[in-house]
Amino acid sequence: MSRDIHRNRSATPATSTAPDATDGPVGEPVLELDGVVRSYASETAVEDLSLTVGDGEVLTLLGPSGCGKTTTLRLVGGLEHPDAGAIALRDRPIADADDGTFVPPEHRGIGLVFQDFALFPHMTAAENVGFGIEDWNEADRRERVAELLELVDLADHGEDYPGELSGGQKQRVALARSLAPEPDVLLLDEPLSNLDVSLRVSMREEIRRIIDETGVTAIWVTHDQEEALSVADRVGIMNDGRLRQVGRPERIFERPASRFVASFLGRTGFLSGERQADTVATDLGRIDADRIADLDAVQGETVDILVRPDDLRATPTTEAEAHGRITSRQYQGPSFVYRVETAGGDTVHCLQNHTEVFDVGQPVAVDLVADHPLQWFPRD
Repeated sequence: MSRDIHRNRSATPATSTAPDATDGPVGEPVLELDGVVRSYASETAVEDLSLTVGDGEVLTLLGPSGCGKTTTLRLVGGLEHPDAGAIALRDRPIADADDGTFVPPEHRGIGLVFQDFALFPHMTAAENVGFGIEDWNEADRRERVAELLELVDLADHGEDYPGELSGGQKQRVALARSLAPEPDVLLLDEPLSNLDVSLRVSMREEIRRIIDETGVTAIWVTHDQEEALSVADRVGIMNDGRLRQVGRPERIFERPASRFVASFLGRTGFLSGERQADTVATDLGRIDADRIADLDAVQGETVDILVRPDDLRATPTTEAEAHGRITSRQYQGPSFVYRVETAGGDTVHCLQNHTEVFDVGQPVAVDLVADHPLQWFPRD
């Protein structure tokens, strides 16, 4: 089919993929990792990791299992020693492999929230919250515990034991306990993984509210993409022990720096095309080159254009007019996601309203409806 994909006149102008101020920390630097390495036998869990986290910022670390995100958290928290590199908190070295500096966890000013809550079953909620501030005077300690129980909406449950609390309430107690000593940084390791799916959305919103009210700087490790993107000021994507990209959630999603980041976040399709003057010829027609961000491919070069389901719309049509065929469909309640294989062999996905029910095998035309610059990658 020769129909071209014409410019959407309301599209946002293409912008640079180079790092800019939006990729840097939010607020003044609080925590800095410089060239950190951690290995186990022949396996390197964290490799040459450099990262700065700003005051009051929530940074989420996201990546596949075994990518190094929890090891990074343990290094910051003092549960692991780095084999190389240095970590500083408010300009104070807390770990340095070169000179042997290593501040124990209890002296770092860092709070930890574990996925299994780790509450003491023989202590009440109030006693659990106050556990880390036993050296405070009694009046200040009581005041701090009451303040935190109020903050996490558990003021009426201070005398309850963990066994009497729901999963969400236990998580709030664990969070309050970690905040009690007024840490400089709060580390959260998969904090919602032990909660029912129905609780996770409300709890992530609740935890973010509590973090915002206290103003604490936080690093939140998760494998849940929606969770990472929704709670973060910035997101760091890790793979094979390396930090692959860090930046605002929308920038990471819309302008991934690599194929890995693009493929890891959400459902992804790559549309191959050939640069021809001021257009790129694809199986879906010609795309104006200025709709593709910073396209510097030379005439005749083949590129892959990143397209996500909401960038495309499918319309049933005749064999002669079709761009491809539907090869599968996934019902998601409010919508369908259809997988389409183009005539040239590319696979893309189209997001449709739940009322648009198409059959597998049905020929369809596919229109590009994206109103943002498209990301592209050189052909491997």
